[in-house]
Amino acid sequence: MDESPIFKIFEGLPRQGPGSNESTEKAFRSIPSLPEGAKILDIGSGVGMQTIHLAEICDNCHITAVDVYQPYLDTLMENAKAKGVADRITTVCASMDELPFETGEFDLIWAEGSIFVMGFEKGLEYWKQFLKNGGYIALTEAAWFINDPAEEAVQFWKESYPDIKNVADTEKVVEDYGYEVIAKFNLPASAWWDEYYVHMEKRLGDISEQFKGNIEAEMIIGFCRKEMDIFRKYPDEYGYVFLIFQKNTK
Repeated sequence: MDESPIFKIFEGLPRQGPGSNESTEKAFRSIPSLPEGAKILDIGSGVGMQTIHLAEICDNCHITAVDVYQPYLDTLMENAKAKGVADRITTVCASMDELPFETGEFDLIWAEGSIFVMGFEKGLEYWKQFLKNGGYIALTEAAWFINDPAEEAVQFWKESYPDIKNVADTEKVVEDYGYEVIAKFNLPASAWWDEYYVHMEKRLGDISEQFKGNIEAEMIIGFCRKEMDIFRKYPDEYGYVFLIFQKNTK
């Protein structure tokens, strides 16, 4: 297992990326229909804030949560038990680019803030095999919200995730891979600040001394602080777009 300090740094957070229960529910309600006993695959679940909320709002579904870091999954199940939904969730420790599932096994794939790890296009292509015909994917992807973002923001994203596109071009990539977009919306800035960065800022303050002298950890901490600073300056210029799309049956 990868022992990168990034796992430990993010371990104390309620979410490992931007999002909110409201956004999760809005995306889920955008799906036209799911069969009774629908099987959902949550890829890159982290500690599973969204996994648990999906289990709460879809009481006839079963969710398989996948993450590469077992302690996140352990926390997920502890929290699921506390919420009374553990019977609706199974965890699998695996990499998102080596999934141990059958072809056409799932009705819905969920991925909040995780597809960038393997790359947007690679994820769209690889994950498609695990969906039933007519199945759905709901995910968040970084996107530009305006046509002429600040140079400082452009430079930051060029270094950290050069594949970022505007919303229209991101949607076109989805369609090029044989899906039909049925809904989309931009996550509000509060899903970054209130739900993620507030906790991140506190976490970094708590652990900075612990990782002093660890070059990799100090680089990650420095990057996280820069990320927060850039978003603080340009919250209306970029963010996550939540895309909900269906696998074409043609």
